[in-house]
Amino acid sequence: QVQLVESGGGLVQAGGSLRLSCAASGRTFGRYVMGWFRQAPGKEREFVATIGWSNAYTLYADSVKGRFTISRDNSQNTVYLQMNSLKPEDTAVYYCASSARLGIDLHNYNFWGQGTQVTVSS
Repeated sequence: QVQLVESGGGLVQAGGSLRLSCAASGRTFGRYVMGWFRQAPGKEREFVATIGWSNAYTLYADSVKGRFTISRDNSQNTVYLQMNSLKPEDTAVYYCASSARLGIDLHNYNFWGQGTQVTVSS
């Protein structure tokens, strides 16, 4: 079982940056695919980025390519989402999640954090 806790959200102006962290408790963290998802008010939760067993395997939603970077530090049981050039449409609650396999379907992710709010002002 994996317990996930996100942090690093907040209020930022358009064009600014934030770095989200997801701290995991568990002794098999390195064997899990990790992902970031987000949900804005009135919209479905959507895929943002995912990372495999190492930093060499990453996949991003088209809407964040070139702006967001997902990474992981297995020695610290932590995944990160570096968000640059933020836009108002990035405003959402961001969730960290883990899966046994690589993919973008949120239904395949078994463990979820509580979410952290990101608000981007115009």
